[in-house]
Order: sequence, then structure tokens, then C-alpha cells
Amino acid sequence: MTIDPVALAQDLVRRRSVTPVDDGAQDVLADALVGAGFAVERLAFGDAPVHNLFATIGGAGGGDGPHLALSGHTDVVPPGPLDAWTVDPFAGEVRDGMLWGRGASDMKSGVAALAAAAARFVGRHGPPKGRLSLLVTGDEEGPSVDGSARLIDWAHGQGHRFDACLVGEPTCPERLGDAAKIGRRGSFTGHLTANGVQGHVAYPALVDNAAHRMARLVNALSGEPLDGGTDHFGPSTLQVTTIDTGNPTHNLVPGRVRATFNVRFNDLWTPASLEAHLRERLDRVGGYDLVTHDSAPAFLTEPGPLSAMLQDAAEAVTGLRPALNTTGGTSDARFFAPHCPIVEFGLVNATIHQVDERVAVADIATLAGVYLAFIERFFGQGS
Repeated sequence: MTIDPVALAQDLVRRRSVTPVDDGAQDVLADALVGAGFAVERLAFGDAPVHNLFATIGGAGGGDGPHLALSGHTDVVPPGPLDAWTVDPFAGEVRDGMLWGRGASDMKSGVAALAAAAARFVGRHGPPKGRLSLLVTGDEEGPSVDGSARLIDWAHGQGHRFDACLVGEPTCPERLGDAAKIGRRGSFTGHLTANGVQGHVAYPALVDNAAHRMARLVNALSGEPLDGGTDHFGPSTLQVTTIDTGNPTHNLVPGRVRATFNVRFNDLWTPASLEAHLRERLDRVGGYDLVTHDSAPAFLTEPGPLSAMLQDAAEAVTGLRPALNTTGGTSDARFFAPHCPIVEFGLVNATIHQVDERVAVADIATLAGVYLAFIERFFGQGS
């Protein structure tokens, strides 16, 4: 059975699968993949169960051939104010050659294109000598605790080992085919508290102004660059996102001030080494508490056979050879990167997470063609 990527993308957009709700999105995907001959497992992890899907076809892997993983997610961010949208964000409407709706670009159309390409490969060549699998989570836009990380662990427990992974996130800034990703920066969040002594503004000798201390702490964090970048990454950047005294009174010196900052860091750092370096800077000022949360490590697959295979496939179908980069936010590629080479390629990302998110219908069909060409090359069935 063939899968129409545009029709499947529309069906997926119509599901209000705002993290962690699934609303039947993975039922739609599972039905399509079962019809194409894939064995499908539905898996739920966590106290508030998160929906995940593992679909596979082919041999046992290992000596029988390589195992290619295709990764995506069916969950979406909230739509925001509905009256700001030109169309219903969950209607799956096609207008002016565009599919409109929440998740149209990020990344239900990408999931549909992956599924369509996988089904077309099987229909054209039969099951691969190796193994072709789709790992689709409903927890990419949320905490990412009970999604791809646990799905990969489960797959490993079933004896699956992945030789490569293609992630279908939207990667192209202007035209389909202009960019692919071979890594991502890490993300590190710090919750900083400046400690002082509260008191009356008229008696400065009796107080220690935590707001003044926070200013010095922030300057210690941001006053000099963290690094100069690497061959594949730009410089790491630290941004303070909030500073709060919790003080509504004009004549009260605050005794405690809180701030939050986020660092997007390159492969010069691990979360542990970055935290140690930041604490060294803060120690120059003193009088602080710091609680950290490292949400994602930096990772990189060096340019090589896998990324070249993707570039060849994209160029053959679109006429553009994707530039390789490591820009943007985090993605579930970080969970596959410790286990196998990864490459990310997908639709134009100009409207992701925005009101009136949309993607060209023609691009969805073309993307399925790129994915098919890539899968064929991976299994030695294409030029």
C-alpha cells in the first residue's frame, strides 16, 4: 500500500496533539504503516503516559544488513490565540498551495513524508536486507523524558542496534534543499540566587543589596565570551532570561534576587565542565546559590558518508545541495547521536511555532522523494 504524504499530513494536523496529548495522531500513523507492511509497536512511558511508536520492517540487522532509523514526532506546541490564525490551526486546510495548521512544518508533514518514503521503498524493492524502522514520539516539544530516549532504550532491549539515523525535523531556512544539520548545540539552564541582607534604603550600612550583587554576578557570567567557536559550531552564548527581586516597595533593599539564564554551548563543553567554569566566574563575586539543569548536550556527526548520502539525495531531487550546519534549538537527534551517526533534513522552518504555521504542499511531496532517494542509497538500491 502506498501512502499519500499530503493526505497523511492533513490527517495528522487535524489531531490536536499538543504535548503530551496524542488525540489519535499515532493511531493515524500506525494504521498507515501497518497497511504498508510494517510491524508496529505502540509504547507508553511515564506516570502520565506519553505515546510513542516503533514501526519496523526487514531482516534482523547485524550480519543481514544495516539498520536505518527514521525519527520524528507527532506532538506540537500550543497554537496560541485562535483568533490570530487565518485558518483553524487543527483543520488541516490546504489554501493557496499551502498546508496550514499547527505542526504543518514542525513536524507532522515531515513524519508523513518519512512514512510515505518508507512505504514507497518497500513497495518498490520489498523489505530491505537490513532493517528500516520509524521511531516516532509524542514528547519532543515537551520534557523529552518519556519519548525518544526511552524508546531507544526499549528498542535496544529488543535487540535492535541502529547503524544510522535520519531525523525529519524542518532544517531549511529559505528553500527545501538548502540546509541539513549534522549536530546541535547543547542547552544548559541555570537558576541563580543572589543573597544579601534586607533593610531600609535610608540605612545602607545595615544592608547588603542583593540587586547590586546580582548585577555583579550577571556581569561575571556575561562580561566575557565563553569561547571562540569550533570548526562546526559558532561561539557558545549565555543569555539572562529573567531577573526578579519580588520587591514591590520603593524603600526596601532586597535581601534576595533571583535570575535565570540559558547557555547554548558548542562541543568544547560538557554540561559538567560548563557548570564548573560558570561557578568559577560566580565565585569571584560570591554570595550566591546556583541550581542547574542541563537539558541537552552538544553533539556532532562529522561530515562523512551519511551526510554526503543525504546531500546527494537532496540534490538529485531538488537541484540544491544542502549546506551542513549545527544551528537552531535542540532536537531528538541528541538521543540517537551517542549510538550512531545522524543527519537531520526536512522542510522550510520559517513559520514553525508561529501563528499561521504553514508549508508548501509541493514541498511535502518533494520531501518524500528526497527521503526515498536517501533510503534507496542507504540500502544500495539507488545511484
